[in-house]
Amino acid sequence: MLRGFSAELRRLFILAVVCVLVGLWFDRLSWTLLAGGALYIAWMVWQIRRLNKWLLRQNDEPPPESSGIWGELFDNIYHLQRRQVQEKNSLRAVISRVQETSSALRDGVIVLDWRGCLDWWNPSAQRLLGFHSSDQGKSVINFIRHPRFVSYFEEGNYSEPLELPSPRFSSKQLQFQITRFGRNERLIVVRDTTQLHKLEQMRQDFVANVSHELRTPLTVITGYLETLSDSGAELSPSWQKALRQMQQQSRRMSLLINDLITLSKLETTESGHNHKPVALKPLLESIRSEAQALSGEKNHQIFLECETPDLELAGNEKELHSAFSNLVTNAVKYTPAEGRIVMRLWEAHQQIFFSVNDNGPGFDSKHIPHLTQRFYRVEQSRNSGTGGTGLGLAIVKHVLMRHDGELQISSELGRGSTFTCIFSRS
Repeated sequence: MLRGFSAELRRLFILAVVCVLVGLWFDRLSWTLLAGGALYIAWMVWQIRRLNKWLLRQNDEPPPESSGIWGELFDNIYHLQRRQVQEKNSLRAVISRVQETSSALRDGVIVLDWRGCLDWWNPSAQRLLGFHSSDQGKSVINFIRHPRFVSYFEEGNYSEPLELPSPRFSSKQLQFQITRFGRNERLIVVRDTTQLHKLEQMRQDFVANVSHELRTPLTVITGYLETLSDSGAELSPSWQKALRQMQQQSRRMSLLINDLITLSKLETTESGHNHKPVALKPLLESIRSEAQALSGEKNHQIFLECETPDLELAGNEKELHSAFSNLVTNAVKYTPAEGRIVMRLWEAHQQIFFSVNDNGPGFDSKHIPHLTQRFYRVEQSRNSGTGGTGLGLAIVKHVLMRHDGELQISSELGRGSTFTCIFSRS
């Protein structure tokens, strides 16, 4: 550009010198300078006209031939145009590739603009939700009208996905996951979870049915074992040992079946069932008495500390009793004789807290994420040695979920454990 500008200055200087010489020769300096200026302006206008005509053609025609600053200007514009075309083609290829990839996905992908209106969707989303090309620009709530989706969409908390029946096929179950991007645009991924939902339902039905079917024969077996034990019949030491082991295992199986039935009810009944204000201190005093009886010869020191004696929580009393009792029972089972167990209830920051602390053996923190899984064992022999079923903390987790609560666990090897239930004060 600098070379073109220098050439243009030379051209203007030569024109001025010629005009001065001609003007001096004919003694008409002013007129020749004026004519030279008009000629230069006319040439500049002609170059502008050439530039305008070339730009309006909108094709790959090379720029007009010119020299000086106009030659460089034509060339630079031409190179910019070529670069823009290449970038546009590259961007077009990327967009086409993304659309091809999205079209190949089995999950539905929907792009919403900042208003929450449909901007783009892939064929899977069209199949799952029945979109048409004329629906572009319409609000997504017009097509997914379920109250839970509307609430989920408007609240803006998309940390967890939402599962709903399909608005198009009543037999299908869909999972919606929303992600924000760009300038408040949103991306919705729609996944067909019908098969997973059916498998989960089959698992729940199987556990519930098997648990109920096992209860009757187990009751018969337990009854005969108790009758045999109380009959006073003379049995050899080996048979007496076998009888004790059968009774022990039948009791353990009975506890397992009861816990499975409890879990099944928690999973299949609707949350919020029979919720009413529950006075927590009397409930915990009852649990403390049960724990003291369970402790027996171990003679644990079990304390109950209630900072707010009249504290109430809206919930299902039977479910809350099951959850709190499981935590305290675990503490009794795993805390050595003469150990100390503290049940504590308090309120802070519009939340209700209940904790169970013991000075038992504790466990490594690596186990904490898995403790609420069914049948998870910190040690392989731990549950068999204490008579536990491995379902207690799973029951606690489900009860807290049904009461909008959460469980926090902390433990240190050799220094005991603390399990804390946290409820929002509504």
